[in-house]
Amino acid sequence: MEKFFKLKENGTKVSTEIMAGITTFFAMSYILFVNPTILSAAGMPFQAVFLATIIASVIGTLVMGLFANVPYAQAPGMGLNAFFTYTVAFGLGYSWQQALAMVFICGLINIFITITKIRKLIIRAIPESMQHAIGGGIGIFVAYVGLKNANLLTFSADSDSIIDATVEGNKVVSADINGGIVPALANFDNPAIILALIGLVLMTILVVANVRGAVLIGIVATTIIGILMGVVDLSNVDLDANSLSQSVDELGVTFGAAFGQEGMQSLFNDSAKIPQVIMTIIAFSLSDTFDTIGTFIGTGRRTGIFSKEDEAALEDSKGMNTKMDRALFADAIATSIGAIFGTSNTTTFVESAAGIGAGGRTGLTSVTVAIMFALSSLFSPLIAIVPAQATAPALVLVGIMMLSSFKDIDWTRLEDAVPAFFASIFMGLCYSISYGIAAGFIFYTIVKIVKGKTQEVSFILWVIDLLFILNFVILALL
Repeated sequence: MEKFFKLKENGTKVSTEIMAGITTFFAMSYILFVNPTILSAAGMPFQAVFLATIIASVIGTLVMGLFANVPYAQAPGMGLNAFFTYTVAFGLGYSWQQALAMVFICGLINIFITITKIRKLIIRAIPESMQHAIGGGIGIFVAYVGLKNANLLTFSADSDSIIDATVEGNKVVSADINGGIVPALANFDNPAIILALIGLVLMTILVVANVRGAVLIGIVATTIIGILMGVVDLSNVDLDANSLSQSVDELGVTFGAAFGQEGMQSLFNDSAKIPQVIMTIIAFSLSDTFDTIGTFIGTGRRTGIFSKEDEAALEDSKGMNTKMDRALFADAIATSIGAIFGTSNTTTFVESAAGIGAGGRTGLTSVTVAIMFALSSLFSPLIAIVPAQATAPALVLVGIMMLSSFKDIDWTRLEDAVPAFFASIFMGLCYSISYGIAAGFIFYTIVKIVKGKTQEVSFILWVIDLLFILNFVILALL
């Protein structure tokens, strides 16, 4: 073990690595609750997504530990799963099978750009301020989804604001409303809303107090409180239907669905939607790529996990010559593997910083995390009783944590502030990560044109802008 992981060379020992792995697992274990909740909203079987989440996390994290020998854990990424459900499935109208096909293609693209110099071109094309804006904007979006899931917000509109509605019998099942809609804070006269508020306060206290596993403890505690309040009805929980064997059975629905008739085989049938499909895959890829790179640079530089040569490899290397190359390759591989089993993009979790802070320096930390995820599959029946009011606060807190990206943007410089605003704030206001990215990139280009700095806009960024604009034109004509 010493020889394989080079523990002494990295200034660590077995016990430290194992504790670091356990720390990382508890810091990110909320994904076991949250990912199935988000993806099942798109029509995917909850228990299948639960097991797919575990499998993708185990495989991706093992590759990270055994191949790259770095202390990073992987799991389906927050923000990317929200993009999968709320933008690709709900907003753009694709089936979850088609969305999985896009994720699989995204993984292949990320593998390709990792082993070639294309990665260098893409990284240089996206301004640093925009990278930070996208990270913070995803935080806004995730937190907003959490507030909505907790039913802490209500929305009202007068009849003049309704521009289209779908009615079944005497019931309005959906409506399109223009700018006349008004958001407001919900009234605390409902046990479920009160439970969500209790969960949010409790989880905030635990996180601020730096309690290890704060998010997981908050979810469990809120669920217990929900049982006592009667919000969670244990009599309606079918433990047999939510057993590990049932999860395995349901996995048959999602496993390989990305390649079936409702997935890859129909994804490119409509020629009018091909630009939109390409744009969506690019959005998946950009978010995944920069989220991973930011995690590696942010945690690896100060700890010495990655050398200066590793960081330089982000721009000018190809192949598998450094730990950074191998780590990025592990991340890209995990995305395609996750799509095969039935989950959104698998990415490197920033919560790995918790284990690194506990002393983790090698792949043994990652192997420990993978083992913990594998063991969690035995607790499938317990997942079924966790209510949305318990997971929604986790989304809010994770979103808040992601807002730290904003500190690296110079908001006093309008040349940076304008595109950063549209990239980040539009994600929440438009309820779409991809549209936020589109707005940011387009306004970045407009600002540079006005300032006479078009030479700062790379060819790749021009192409991405054109694809986004073409997508908007197509949607307007449909």
